[in-house]
Amino acid sequence: MGSLARIVAALTVASTLVGAGSRAEPLLTGGIGLQSCAKLGPELKPELGLDHPPNYLLYYWVQGYISAANIFLLNEYTDYVDMAKLEPSAIVKLVADFCSDNPDKPPIRAIDQFIRDAPKVEARESDAFDPWEH
Repeated sequence: MGSLARIVAALTVASTLVGAGSRAEPLLTGGIGLQSCAKLGPELKPELGLDHPPNYLLYYWVQGYISAANIFLLNEYTDYVDMAKLEPSAIVKLVADFCSDNPDKPPIRAIDQFIRDAPKVEARESDAFDPWEH
């Protein structure tokens, strides 16, 4: 399956999961990273890389989540996580290990810690922007 087909499949599944059911309260964040580790952890197979649907769903969600975090980091601290250094196998293994040790927690906690600990690229204050500015 090609990369574009994987992305389309992942987005289709993710939009179905996010849109399923009604919500009483608005959500700030959504997606596979909010599943329980007890549910997601056993489905992750780091050794299969991005050929395994749960792995690529998680990895593509992480890319979007870190991209959003980077907008905040850039505007608040003028630094960001280098997306070019994200390795799919390392991210899937990080979450799989976290979930194995913490089945009662959501995978997003592992990614939040990854963002806090990751080396940051320094930017100029002029690089900061408001993507929703009219």
